[in-house]
Amino acid sequence: MMIKLSPAGAWPGLAAAAWGIVFAVPSFVWAAGSTFGARSTVSPSLVRLAEDRVTWFVAVLWLTGLLKLVGALLGLGLTRRRGPRAGRLLTFCGGGAAVLLVWHGGLFVAHGLLVETGLLSAAPDLADLTPWYLYLWGPWFITGGLAFATATTRYVRHLDPRPEPRRYGTAGALGALLLSLTSTATGIG
Repeated sequence: MMIKLSPAGAWPGLAAAAWGIVFAVPSFVWAAGSTFGARSTVSPSLVRLAEDRVTWFVAVLWLTGLLKLVGALLGLGLTRRRGPRAGRLLTFCGGGAAVLLVWHGGLFVAHGLLVETGLLSAAPDLADLTPWYLYLWGPWFITGGLAFATATTRYVRHLDPRPEPRRYGTAGALGALLLSLTSTATGIG
């Protein structure tokens, strides 16, 4: 079996895939029982759930790790032209992933800036985490979102310029924006 290399210019999809794989590692490490890297960078309440091996939380860690690997496959899928159905699905999910990740990271950065400038205060048990969310987690999510945005844009501009994939990418992005706004307004996410 011969492995077909991705075409030149596929770096955005490959970057999104690498981002998904790297980001899946902590989820799997924490789901497997270690809290390596979590104590100083993640909310203490989440660390306690992982340390106490709370069943639903461990399941969520496994699930998020798997979703991040699905994101890696999405990034790989955006590296070359696919059939009409796959192209629609890829652009829908790529547009949605881009918005969800940039939104989530943007919230971390905005909150961190507000806390760092003294315009907001953080709960005492979370005050030491503000720099981690401001300088690590927020930019990390934004970087992933920009990788998916670039990969999706490249796909609809260069690999499948028909209007249909573009519409699906836009629908995914708008759906993700609506979901993000709703979850923020209701305090769920």
